Amino acid sequence: MRVFSAANRFGALALSLALLAGCASNDTSEEEEDEFAGVQERELYELARTALDSNRYPIAIERLEALDTRYPFGAHAEQAQLELIYAYYENSNWEEARAAASRFIRLHPDHPQVDYAYYLRGLSAWQAGRFSLERLRLIDISKRDLGASRDAYNDFRELIQRYPQSEYALDAQQRIVYLRELMARHELHVADYYLRRGAYLAAVERGRWVVENYPESSATRDALATMVEGYQGLDMDDRANEVLAVLRENAPGHEQLQGSRFVPKHLGQDD
Repeated sequence: MRVFSAANRFGALALSLALLAGCASNDTSEEEEDEFAGVQERELYELARTALDSNRYPIAIERLEALDTRYPFGAHAEQAQLELIYAYYENSNWEEARAAASRFIRLHPDHPQVDYAYYLRGLSAWQAGRFSLERLRLIDISKRDLGASRDAYNDFRELIQRYPQSEYALDAQQRIVYLRELMARHELHVADYYLRRGAYLAAVERGRWVVENYPESSATRDALATMVEGYQGLDMDDRANEVLAVLRENAPGHEQLQGSRFVPKHLGQDD
């Protein structure tokens, strides 16, 4: 007759407990995975809509994702994908909303509501770029990295170009005006930094970028002044005078114009 030592008995008990725990864990995982097992498409869609209507966005997202996975070609598939974009957006999941919108645009380019997907994609980038710090006015947003804001600008422009008659086009255009000013001012903040460091060529290039890419922005006047000062720093007086003439013609009351004189902001001054 074989006799187990205390150590062996303890090891066998621990192994049994581990196996039981593993089985329980597997059962739990299977239950979680089967939460929507047997739920028909229509019922699952109604459950998602109920969560959306009561602003329970995390629950709505869970149900819409399940619907998209289980019934990708169902009767409610396209509408569910649109509503998933909206749920992500309302839940502040900006990147997920943009990815879902891009997917919808790619899969359904001729859908009658594809302009809505473009619009929500732009709104998600808009919120990602400005949502908290700007509302609290803690910093000047134009001094931040503007990657998300550029995405929003491009998204809204694409919406207007593709669907000029869209019900979302007017709002997109108004946001474009704001974003254009924002990005132009951002470029000028960088140009000002270059002027203070004596990197005059880089400052001129930033000023030219604003003039060429955001000609309707009010920042173009300051961009011209930046170019004048940059050319002066490079001792390129002919080019400086050419741009100065344009500045005088378009903004005779600019703060750096004093009579016939141009007053640099940094050139010839100590940092």
